Amino acid sequence: MSVGSGHDVPAEGTLEFDAYREAALHEAVHGLRERSPVSSASVAFVPWQKYLGFALAAAFVLSLVVATKPTLIVFTVLCTFGYIATLADRLLLFTRGMARDAQFIVDDEEALALTDDQLPQYTVLVPAYNEPEVVGDLLAAMAALDYPADKLQVLLLLEEDDTVTIEAAEKAGLGESVEILLVPAADPRTKPKACNYGLHFTTGEIVTIFDAEDLPEPLQLRRVVVVFDRLGDDVACVQAKLAFHNGTQNLLTGWFTADYALWFNFILPGLMKSHSPIPLGGTSNHIRRSVFDDIGAWDPYNVTEDADLGVRIAESGYSTAVLDSTTLEEANSDPINWVRQRSRWYKGYLQTWLVHMRRPVRLWRVIGTAGMLRFTTLLAGTPIIACLNMVFWMTTLAWLLGQAELIEEIFPWYAYFPALISLVFGNVAVMYVNFVACRETGHSNLWWPCLTVPFYWVLMSIAAIKGTYQLIRNPSYWEKTFHGCRREGPQHVGVLDRLPGLSGGGTVARAGRAVLPG
Repeated sequence: MSVGSGHDVPAEGTLEFDAYREAALHEAVHGLRERSPVSSASVAFVPWQKYLGFALAAAFVLSLVVATKPTLIVFTVLCTFGYIATLADRLLLFTRGMARDAQFIVDDEEALALTDDQLPQYTVLVPAYNEPEVVGDLLAAMAALDYPADKLQVLLLLEEDDTVTIEAAEKAGLGESVEILLVPAADPRTKPKACNYGLHFTTGEIVTIFDAEDLPEPLQLRRVVVVFDRLGDDVACVQAKLAFHNGTQNLLTGWFTADYALWFNFILPGLMKSHSPIPLGGTSNHIRRSVFDDIGAWDPYNVTEDADLGVRIAESGYSTAVLDSTTLEEANSDPINWVRQRSRWYKGYLQTWLVHMRRPVRLWRVIGTAGMLRFTTLLAGTPIIACLNMVFWMTTLAWLLGQAELIEEIFPWYAYFPALISLVFGNVAVMYVNFVACRETGHSNLWWPCLTVPFYWVLMSIAAIKGTYQLIRNPSYWEKTFHGCRREGPQHVGVLDRLPGLSGGGTVARAGRAVLPG
């Protein structure tokens, strides 16, 4: 970083501070793009990617015109192979994630044994925009963190023209460690831009991000310090797990909770166990401050800046560890809001894949063949398969509705039935791992969402199609997700009261994992 850190910020109100602030904003928006244009998503497609994409699309259309049936057969066979390969790898990651050593466990005693002198300076960045309804819970959650106040810096990153959130924060009372940092109102209005700006005002040796609605378990920062002490300097990041406190609110939150239970408790630990790139979650990733100086910070033009940073960490020769500590969030309970969020994630996954595939040989040399394939199946395969699902579902529906002769003419049995078997087996396999993930994370009551999860995949397909379209139409547009949809009722009341119960390393996820075979 070329501006500095919180240790050398000039006094506020001086000309030097104004110059520092202007330089920090320029660095936040343009820093990565100016230092390493090839690493920035400010341009969605570099010329060779654009030309290759057009050439492949033209070749496919021409093949459809000249040889319709063979083209569709080859397309079906290739898609079936892709489905099977992706499913097999996902099941492999799941089984590896079940191992006892697939994530780091720090018990309460070890976390609390650290004296104040042993604890480093720590900075928490909390970006928020137009979210006055969650500020009260946010400040209570920050106050609940078990960390010395004189070593904890919590920067509440608020856009300077976001008066409603600023007023809500000031009325709620900031507490001893929390301060508001006003981010200059400038495009792009994105979370990574705010975090990049805030990074220049940090004083911590470790930096983490919490979203405005997050409720991290109180000992999480201490556990991270222990993990960093255990591991070498090549570990750049410690990713904590995310879960939802309103999983039983409706069917959508149940699907979303099962989705997160599988991803954070099994797939991410499986990636760590496999030494593969880990797409970071958008929150609760704890990163050494020095790493930002080495590889750069977040890309303000990438709408999943967390996943991009996770891949860049691996690309730079560092690694990420997964910690058994949970941060509670609010699951989207509104389908439109959920599609808005998930389409941004899918678009960002494709952005991240395109950015890092600009130098494929360099990436392959660092992460290896298996890592390269897994990077592709996760970041490109996930949204592409979700898009293709709609195509194959429509084909299957046409077959079921009495168009069997037409389908048989286009897709002979040796192409169609393997695809159909893949669909059925894949659905059953994913439903099964969802059941296991929910059982092992204390969500056994979500059996109905697990049974009906194919309807969730329809929403995923809609979101993927929308995100892919936006990648071409408006690649860096950050579609806002609204939080605080559920601020009352038994699911919300008492969430903060339950936070100490998570501090056992002590989550039900860990307790359940003890009965699994290693």
